Amino acid sequence: MRVKFTELTLDTFRMLQSLEWEPTGSYQIAVKELTENGTMSDQSGPSGLIDIHLSTEISDGNLPSNPQRAIIYHPTVSHLIAVLATICEELSQDSILLIYISASGLADQNAYQKYASSSTSRSRPASAFLIDKPNSHASSDDHVWLGPRGNGGPNNLYPEDLIPFTRYPLFLVIDSENSHAFKAIHDAEKGEPAALLLSPRIASAMPGVESMGNGGQFTYFLTAPMQAFCQLAGITSDIDSDTYANAENILFSALEQYEEILSTSVGLNIVWGQILPDPFLRRLILRFIFCRAVFFYFHAEEHGEHLPSCLPSLPESVSPNAKAIKTPILLLAENLVVSNRFHFGNRT
Repeated sequence: MRVKFTELTLDTFRMLQSLEWEPTGSYQIAVKELTENGTMSDQSGPSGLIDIHLSTEISDGNLPSNPQRAIIYHPTVSHLIAVLATICEELSQDSILLIYISASGLADQNAYQKYASSSTSRSRPASAFLIDKPNSHASSDDHVWLGPRGNGGPNNLYPEDLIPFTRYPLFLVIDSENSHAFKAIHDAEKGEPAALLLSPRIASAMPGVESMGNGGQFTYFLTAPMQAFCQLAGITSDIDSDTYANAENILFSALEQYEEILSTSVGLNIVWGQILPDPFLRRLILRFIFCRAVFFYFHAEEHGEHLPSCLPSLPESVSPNAKAIKTPILLLAENLVVSNRFHFGNRT
């Protein structure tokens, strides 16, 4: 599917990349040229010469096709719903609809412009301590704001707006300080039980550090967990290649271990069981488990405002308290010499 866009946020770019197969390096080049009678002739000869006027298709023969995707930048709510309805009409019976939304919880444009940066669809103060949301409308936390409309009217997306799409298998990822509002979808589905990954209400950072202009922290962990971990731990200097390679190996092994634990858990909800066979969605779930545990040990005391949540609940075997989940994170922190920035000893 070809997508045209005029602006792409950092969050959307990261998520888009995470939903593509990594190239293997084995490329096939099919070059075709129009003949005089309008038919196509194959010009893929051994010479390797490709005329600039030829139609060229480059594909990696070792990979399956990427999933169909649609990107919408600051849509109106009605436009978003119309696009989702069109996509649902084209879904096959064995497909899962993934909806990823990165949006502000701020209800007015002036407040949004005060806190937003040019590199992300929304931004919010990040602190290791509980702080007030940057929103003067304290009671308006039951929606996310999709951006300004041309006529200046409201453009708020409510959980109820997405419930009709639960007639299909739905995997919903929300990165917003108001993500918790979408818990209302759980047990209100119209057909298929939905799977939800929801960001923390408050981002985390080293005391006195604000992660402004770097995109959504939750999205960062779901799409580039190694880099997100380094950012959270406040690693600002260059890491030598051997140390970084070892850290990547620790993370890779951890995610493999998490996958084995999750797939063999007796109490695994059938909703997650139906999603795990999909490689892209499985990767998001495993990175969520890692993200949640990292945030858990980053704070000295547990506070739900700092932790991402999921519905239905994942098994206790992959909870942050589980030894198999904690140990790789401790090894990763020790390898990067940042274990003193976490609270492994006093969290149970």
